[in-house]
Amino acid sequence: MVSSLKELIDEPELGHSKDPEERFISSGVSWESYESLLAKLENNSHYRVNYLDGILEIVSPSIRHEKIKTNLGMLLERFFYSKRIRFVPMGSSTFKNKARKAGAEPDECYCIGEEKKVPDLAIEVVLTSGSVSKLEIYRRLGVAEVWFWERNQFKLYHLRDNSQQEQATVYPDTYGYEPIFQSEILPELDISMLSQCLTISDSIQAIDEFEQGLKAADERRL
Repeated sequence: MVSSLKELIDEPELGHSKDPEERFISSGVSWESYESLLAKLENNSHYRVNYLDGILEIVSPSIRHEKIKTNLGMLLERFFYSKRIRFVPMGSSTFKNKARKAGAEPDECYCIGEEKKVPDLAIEVVLTSGSVSKLEIYRRLGVAEVWFWERNQFKLYHLRDNSQQEQATVYPDTYGYEPIFQSEILPELDISMLSQCLTISDSIQAIDEFEQGLKAADERRL
């Protein structure tokens, strides 16, 4: 693992660490250094980079992490197609706001309806804890809903305080986000069913059970 930001930026080859999941954290990092790192990693999708008030966090995801993220995206897109919901997948794109000193690269994110500068939904797969508050970053970016997949369950948050104030005044303990149990931007999605299917290791079986669940839910509504 690299021991300094300069070493990481100057490293000729990235993404070949022996450790399956690593986390690099540095404080006092300027916005210019953050953007220099993003430029260095432009053609390397192995890392996720987050920035908040001079604190830089770089995560090298494990294979397990990437499998969960991929399967989650696969199931969600099945749901979109099934419900004929127009969406724009934005993957792990970089979103940043220099004025608010915040930047993030979600594991998965989506715009609902049409493409926007900021996704409506950001999703994070959490296998190891970090030091940067993702919810505060997403509040500053204006992301409406954030989902965390942690310990085989979802934690959902919907933005209630998107003011330009330095700190959230509504739901301050969760950085302006209200913890919710049902998605507000995807109200027809059964989160418990999605969670259950996401724990199935076989992708084909996970899709089959998810689609059967969607069909059964539609039949109950008739």
